[in-house]
Amino acid sequence: MVTPVEEFEELRPLLFSIAYRLLGSVGEAEDAVQETWLRYAASPTRPASTRAFLSAVVTRIAIDVLRSARARREEYAGQWFPEPLLTDPYEDPERAAELADSVSMAALLLLERLSPLERAVFVLREVFGFGFGEVAAAVGRSEAACRQLAVRARRHMDAGRARFAADRRERDELADRFFAAFREGNLDGLRRLLAADVRMVGDSGGKAPLWGGDVFGAGNVARTLAGFAPPFLRIGGVVEPHEVNGEPGAIFRDRDGRVVNTLSLDILDAQVQTIRATLNPDKLGHLGPVADAWAVVRATNRARRLIDRARGSAGLSDLPEGASGADGTRRARS
Repeated sequence: MVTPVEEFEELRPLLFSIAYRLLGSVGEAEDAVQETWLRYAASPTRPASTRAFLSAVVTRIAIDVLRSARARREEYAGQWFPEPLLTDPYEDPERAAELADSVSMAALLLLERLSPLERAVFVLREVFGFGFGEVAAAVGRSEAACRQLAVRARRHMDAGRARFAADRRERDELADRFFAAFREGNLDGLRRLLAADVRMVGDSGGKAPLWGGDVFGAGNVARTLAGFAPPFLRIGGVVEPHEVNGEPGAIFRDRDGRVVNTLSLDILDAQVQTIRATLNPDKLGHLGPVADAWAVVRATNRARRLIDRARGSAGLSDLPEGASGADGTRRARS
Protein backbone atom coordinates (compact mmCIF):
# COMPACT_ATOMS: atom_id res chain seq x y z
CA MET A 1 0.00 0.00 0.00
CA VAL A 2 1.19 3.48 -0.89
CA THR A 3 1.02 5.81 2.08
CA PRO A 4 -0.54 9.30 1.88
CA VAL A 5 2.91 10.81 2.39
CA GLU A 6 4.32 8.83 -0.54
CA GLU A 7 1.38 9.77 -2.76
CA PHE A 8 1.76 13.42 -1.89
CA GLU A 9 5.52 13.48 -2.47
CA GLU A 10 5.05 11.84 -5.85
CA LEU A 11 2.64 14.60 -6.84
CA ARG A 12 4.56 17.47 -5.23
CA PRO A 13 6.34 18.50 -8.49
CA LEU A 14 2.99 18.75 -10.30
CA LEU A 15 1.41 20.74 -7.47
CA PHE A 16 4.32 23.18 -7.33
CA SER A 17 4.27 23.64 -11.10
CA ILE A 18 0.55 24.43 -11.07
CA ALA A 19 0.92 26.87 -8.18
CA TYR A 20 3.96 28.60 -9.68
CA ARG A 21 2.21 29.25 -12.98
CA LEU A 22 -0.76 30.67 -11.14
CA LEU A 23 1.23 32.83 -8.73
CA GLY A 24 4.52 33.66 -10.45
CA SER A 25 6.25 33.26 -7.10
CA VAL A 26 8.45 30.39 -5.95
CA GLY A 27 7.88 31.15 -2.27
CA GLU A 28 4.11 31.52 -2.56
CA ALA A 29 3.92 28.35 -4.66
CA GLU A 30 5.84 26.40 -2.02
CA ASP A 31 3.55 27.78 0.68
CA ALA A 32 0.48 26.75 -1.35
CA VAL A 33 1.85 23.22 -1.71
CA GLN A 34 2.53 23.00 2.02
CA GLU A 35 -1.00 24.19 2.82
CA THR A 36 -2.32 21.57 0.40
CA TRP A 37 -0.46 18.87 2.35
CA LEU A 38 -1.93 20.08 5.63
CA ARG A 39 -5.45 19.90 4.24
CA TYR A 40 -4.82 16.50 2.71
CA ALA A 41 -3.34 15.12 5.93
CA ALA A 42 -6.33 16.42 7.90
CA SER A 43 -8.89 14.87 5.54
CA PRO A 44 -10.65 11.87 7.14
CA THR A 45 -11.22 10.12 3.80
CA ARG A 46 -9.05 9.14 0.84
CA PRO A 47 -10.16 10.67 -2.49
CA ALA A 48 -10.97 8.50 -5.51
CA SER A 49 -8.25 10.36 -7.46
CA THR A 50 -5.48 11.80 -5.33
CA ARG A 51 -4.07 13.68 -8.32
CA ALA A 52 -7.38 15.39 -9.09
CA PHE A 53 -8.07 16.13 -5.43
CA LEU A 54 -4.67 17.65 -4.65
CA SER A 55 -4.59 19.61 -7.90
CA ALA A 56 -7.99 21.09 -7.07
CA VAL A 57 -6.91 22.01 -3.54
CA VAL A 58 -3.68 23.70 -4.60
CA THR A 59 -5.55 25.54 -7.36
CA ARG A 60 -8.16 26.93 -4.95
CA ILE A 61 -5.44 28.01 -2.51
CA ALA A 62 -3.48 29.67 -5.30
CA ILE A 63 -6.56 31.50 -6.61
CA ASP A 64 -7.18 32.98 -3.16
CA VAL A 65 -3.53 34.08 -2.88
CA LEU A 66 -3.58 35.46 -6.43
CA ARG A 67 -6.61 37.63 -5.75
CA SER A 68 -4.85 39.39 -2.89
CA ALA A 69 -1.53 39.48 -4.74
CA ARG A 70 -3.05 41.33 -7.72
CA ALA A 71 -3.87 44.29 -5.48
CA ARG A 72 -0.30 44.36 -4.16
CA ARG A 73 1.12 44.22 -7.68
CA GLU A 74 -0.87 47.27 -8.70
CA GLU A 75 1.13 49.21 -6.08
CA TYR A 76 4.45 47.58 -6.99
CA ALA A 77 7.35 49.95 -7.60
CA GLY A 78 8.23 49.77 -11.29
CA GLN A 79 8.02 46.75 -13.57
CA TRP A 80 6.84 43.49 -11.94
CA PHE A 81 8.37 40.16 -13.03
CA PRO A 82 7.69 36.64 -11.77
CA GLU A 83 10.32 35.19 -9.48
CA PRO A 84 12.96 33.47 -11.62
CA LEU A 85 12.67 29.69 -11.81
CA LEU A 86 15.79 27.78 -12.75
CA THR A 87 14.30 24.29 -13.00
CA ASP A 88 10.69 23.20 -13.38
CA PRO A 89 10.36 20.10 -11.17
CA TYR A 90 7.47 18.61 -13.16
CA GLU A 91 8.07 16.73 -16.39
CA ASP A 92 5.59 15.18 -18.81
CA PRO A 93 6.99 14.11 -22.19
CA GLU A 94 3.53 14.25 -23.76
CA ARG A 95 3.11 17.91 -22.79
CA ALA A 96 6.72 19.06 -22.95
CA ALA A 97 6.01 21.91 -25.41
CA GLU A 98 3.11 23.30 -23.37
CA LEU A 99 5.09 23.08 -20.13
CA ALA A 100 8.15 24.80 -21.58
CA ASP A 101 6.15 27.58 -23.22
CA SER A 102 4.02 28.28 -20.16
CA VAL A 103 6.91 28.83 -17.75
CA SER A 104 8.73 31.49 -19.80
CA MET A 105 8.81 35.05 -18.48
CA ALA A 106 6.86 36.24 -21.51
CA ALA A 107 4.09 33.67 -20.98
CA LEU A 108 3.84 34.33 -17.24
CA LEU A 109 3.51 38.05 -17.91
CA LEU A 110 0.73 37.30 -20.39
CA LEU A 111 -1.00 35.21 -17.72
CA GLU A 112 -1.01 38.32 -15.52
CA ARG A 113 -3.54 39.85 -17.93
CA LEU A 114 -6.09 37.13 -17.15
CA SER A 115 -8.54 37.06 -14.28
CA PRO A 116 -7.68 34.54 -11.54
CA LEU A 117 -10.36 32.12 -12.81
CA GLU A 118 -9.27 32.46 -16.44
CA ARG A 119 -5.70 31.89 -15.40
CA ALA A 120 -6.55 28.77 -13.40
CA VAL A 121 -8.67 27.29 -16.18
CA PHE A 122 -6.00 28.00 -18.79
CA VAL A 123 -3.20 26.50 -16.70
CA LEU A 124 -5.10 23.36 -15.76
CA ARG A 125 -6.61 22.76 -19.20
CA GLU A 126 -4.08 24.07 -21.73
CA VAL A 127 -0.84 23.48 -19.87
CA PHE A 128 -1.49 20.33 -17.84
CA GLY A 129 -4.26 18.77 -19.92
CA PHE A 130 -6.90 18.28 -17.22
CA GLY A 131 -10.37 17.37 -18.42
CA PHE A 132 -13.08 20.00 -18.14
CA GLY A 133 -14.79 17.98 -15.42
CA GLU A 134 -11.64 18.13 -13.28
CA VAL A 135 -11.14 21.81 -14.09
CA ALA A 136 -14.74 22.60 -13.13
CA ALA A 137 -14.34 20.79 -9.79
CA ALA A 138 -11.10 22.66 -9.10
CA VAL A 139 -12.42 26.19 -9.72
CA GLY A 140 -16.01 25.65 -8.54
CA ARG A 141 -17.70 26.47 -11.85
CA SER A 142 -19.76 24.46 -14.31
CA GLU A 143 -18.09 22.72 -17.24
CA ALA A 144 -19.87 25.08 -19.64
CA ALA A 145 -18.56 28.12 -17.76
CA CYS A 146 -15.05 26.66 -17.76
CA ARG A 147 -15.20 26.13 -21.51
CA GLN A 148 -16.08 29.80 -21.96
CA LEU A 149 -13.30 30.84 -19.59
CA ALA A 150 -10.85 28.67 -21.54
CA VAL A 151 -11.84 30.27 -24.85
CA ARG A 152 -11.40 33.79 -23.48
CA ALA A 153 -8.08 32.93 -21.86
CA ARG A 154 -6.76 31.25 -25.00
CA ARG A 155 -7.75 34.27 -27.09
CA HIS A 156 -5.88 36.66 -24.78
CA MET A 157 -2.80 34.44 -24.68
CA ASP A 158 -2.68 33.87 -28.44
CA ALA A 159 -3.01 37.60 -29.10
CA GLY A 160 0.10 38.36 -27.07
CA ARG A 161 2.33 35.46 -28.13
CA ALA A 162 5.14 35.65 -30.65
CA ARG A 163 4.09 34.08 -33.93
CA PHE A 164 7.12 31.85 -34.40
CA ALA A 165 9.13 30.09 -31.73
CA ALA A 166 12.91 29.95 -31.99
CA ASP A 167 14.62 26.63 -32.65
CA ARG A 168 16.13 25.56 -29.32
CA ARG A 169 19.58 24.73 -30.72
CA GLU A 170 19.83 27.99 -32.69
CA ARG A 171 18.50 29.88 -29.68
CA ASP A 172 21.14 28.44 -27.37
CA GLU A 173 23.94 29.11 -29.86
CA LEU A 174 22.85 32.73 -30.20
CA ALA A 175 22.72 33.05 -26.42
CA ASP A 176 26.29 31.71 -26.17
CA ARG A 177 27.45 34.37 -28.64
CA PHE A 178 25.52 37.03 -26.74
CA PHE A 179 27.13 36.25 -23.37
CA ALA A 180 30.57 35.96 -24.96
CA ALA A 181 30.19 39.45 -26.47
CA PHE A 182 28.72 40.71 -23.19
CA ARG A 183 31.69 39.54 -21.11
CA GLU A 184 34.12 41.11 -23.59
CA GLY A 185 32.23 44.40 -23.69
CA ASN A 186 32.06 43.87 -27.47
CA LEU A 187 29.76 46.67 -28.59
CA ASP A 188 29.54 45.69 -32.26
CA GLY A 189 29.17 42.01 -31.42
CA LEU A 190 26.25 42.76 -29.10
CA ARG A 191 24.58 45.11 -31.54
CA ARG A 192 24.58 42.45 -34.28
CA LEU A 193 22.67 40.03 -32.02
CA LEU A 194 19.98 42.49 -30.92
CA ALA A 195 16.73 43.24 -32.72
CA ALA A 196 16.47 46.86 -33.86
CA ASP A 197 13.63 47.47 -31.38
CA VAL A 198 15.07 45.37 -28.55
CA ARG A 199 13.99 46.34 -25.06
CA MET A 200 15.89 45.80 -21.82
CA VAL A 201 13.73 45.98 -18.71
CA GLY A 202 14.41 45.34 -15.04
CA ASP A 203 12.48 44.52 -11.89
CA SER A 204 14.06 45.97 -8.77
CA GLY A 205 10.88 46.64 -6.79
CA GLY A 206 12.57 49.83 -5.64
CA LYS A 207 14.92 47.71 -3.51
CA ALA A 208 17.95 47.43 -5.78
CA PRO A 209 19.81 49.56 -8.32
CA LEU A 210 18.09 49.36 -11.70
CA TRP A 211 21.21 49.17 -13.83
CA GLY A 212 19.45 48.04 -17.00
CA GLY A 213 15.96 49.43 -16.69
CA ASP A 214 13.87 50.61 -19.63
CA VAL A 215 16.50 50.88 -22.34
CA PHE A 216 15.28 50.69 -25.93
CA GLY A 217 16.93 50.13 -29.29
CA ALA A 218 19.90 48.01 -30.35
CA GLY A 219 22.47 50.80 -30.04
CA ASN A 220 21.36 51.94 -26.59
CA VAL A 221 21.06 48.43 -25.19
CA ALA A 222 24.40 47.35 -26.62
CA ARG A 223 26.16 50.38 -25.10
CA THR A 224 24.56 49.77 -21.70
CA LEU A 225 25.57 46.09 -21.69
CA ALA A 226 29.07 46.68 -23.04
CA GLY A 227 29.65 49.37 -20.40
CA PHE A 228 28.60 47.18 -17.49
CA ALA A 229 30.24 43.79 -18.00
CA PRO A 230 34.01 44.53 -18.05
CA PRO A 231 34.08 46.50 -14.77
CA PHE A 232 31.70 44.01 -13.13
CA LEU A 233 34.04 41.16 -14.06
CA ARG A 234 37.05 43.20 -12.97
CA ILE A 235 35.75 43.38 -9.39
CA GLY A 236 35.33 39.59 -9.29
CA GLY A 237 31.76 39.42 -10.51
CA VAL A 238 30.62 36.25 -12.27
CA VAL A 239 28.17 35.85 -15.13
CA GLU A 240 26.99 32.25 -14.84
CA PRO A 241 24.98 31.07 -17.87
CA HIS A 242 21.85 29.24 -16.79
CA GLU A 243 18.37 28.68 -18.13
CA VAL A 244 15.92 31.03 -16.46
CA ASN A 245 12.26 30.08 -16.81
CA GLY A 246 13.15 27.77 -19.66
CA GLU A 247 14.90 30.52 -21.63
CA PRO A 248 18.60 31.31 -22.10
CA GLY A 249 19.83 33.45 -19.27
CA ALA A 250 22.39 33.91 -16.54
CA ILE A 251 22.85 34.37 -12.82
CA PHE A 252 25.06 37.29 -11.82
CA ARG A 253 27.11 36.71 -8.67
CA ASP A 254 29.45 38.88 -6.68
CA ARG A 255 33.01 37.86 -5.85
CA ASP A 256 31.75 35.82 -2.87
CA GLY A 257 29.23 33.86 -4.96
CA ARG A 258 26.16 35.72 -3.73
CA VAL A 259 23.33 36.39 -6.19
CA VAL A 260 23.15 39.92 -7.60
CA ASN A 261 20.46 39.38 -10.24
CA THR A 262 19.25 37.09 -12.99
CA LEU A 263 18.99 37.87 -16.69
CA SER A 264 16.79 36.13 -19.26
CA LEU A 265 16.73 36.49 -23.04
CA ASP A 266 13.63 36.39 -25.23
CA ILE A 267 14.95 35.22 -28.62
CA LEU A 268 12.96 35.24 -31.86
CA ASP A 269 13.93 35.31 -35.55
CA ALA A 270 17.62 34.80 -34.67
CA GLN A 271 17.75 38.00 -32.60
CA VAL A 272 17.39 38.99 -28.96
CA GLN A 273 14.01 40.72 -28.69
CA THR A 274 13.75 41.36 -24.95
CA ILE A 275 16.21 41.23 -22.04
CA ARG A 276 14.71 40.95 -18.55
CA ALA A 277 16.76 41.51 -15.41
CA THR A 278 15.37 40.51 -12.02
CA LEU A 279 17.14 42.51 -9.31
CA ASN A 280 14.61 42.67 -6.45
CA PRO A 281 16.38 40.84 -3.60
CA ASP A 282 13.03 39.55 -2.33
CA LYS A 283 12.76 37.48 -5.52
CA LEU A 284 16.26 36.01 -5.43
CA GLY A 285 16.51 34.41 -1.99
CA HIS A 286 15.49 30.95 -3.21
CA LEU A 287 18.57 30.94 -5.47
CA GLY A 288 21.01 31.30 -2.58
CA PRO A 289 22.55 34.06 -0.46
CA VAL A 290 21.77 37.47 -1.95
CA ALA A 291 24.42 40.12 -2.50
CA ASP A 292 24.28 43.77 -1.50
CA ALA A 293 23.55 45.00 -5.01
CA TRP A 294 24.16 48.64 -4.08
CA ALA A 295 27.69 47.80 -2.91
CA VAL A 296 28.31 45.75 -6.05
CA VAL A 297 27.21 48.63 -8.26
CA ARG A 298 29.35 51.14 -6.39
CA ALA A 299 32.37 48.88 -6.82
CA THR A 300 31.49 48.36 -10.49
CA ASN A 301 31.26 52.10 -11.03
CA ARG A 302 34.67 52.63 -9.42
CA ALA A 303 36.15 49.96 -11.68
CA ARG A 304 34.44 51.53 -14.67
CA ARG A 305 36.01 54.90 -13.90
CA LEU A 306 39.44 53.29 -13.74
CA ILE A 307 38.82 51.62 -17.09
CA ASP A 308 37.50 54.88 -18.55
CA ARG A 309 40.53 56.83 -17.36
CA ALA A 310 42.79 54.22 -18.90
CA ARG A 311 40.92 54.59 -22.17
CA GLY A 312 40.63 58.33 -21.87
CA SER A 313 36.84 58.10 -22.19
CA ALA A 314 33.96 59.72 -20.34
CA GLY A 315 32.45 56.65 -18.66
CA LEU A 316 28.80 56.97 -17.70
CA SER A 317 28.29 59.68 -20.30
CA ASP A 318 28.40 56.85 -22.83
CA LEU A 319 25.08 55.54 -21.53
CA PRO A 320 22.15 56.30 -23.84
CA GLU A 321 20.22 59.45 -23.08
CA GLY A 322 17.52 58.87 -20.48
CA ALA A 323 18.72 55.36 -19.63
CA SER A 324 19.26 54.15 -16.08
CA GLY A 325 22.89 54.15 -15.00
CA ALA A 326 24.51 51.43 -12.92
CA ASP A 327 23.72 53.36 -9.77
CA GLY A 328 20.00 53.53 -10.63
CA THR A 329 20.11 57.23 -11.59
CA ARG A 330 19.04 58.58 -14.96
CA ARG A 331 21.02 60.92 -17.14
CA ALA A 332 19.50 64.34 -17.52
CA ARG A 333 18.36 65.11 -21.01
CA SER A 334 20.23 67.96 -22.60
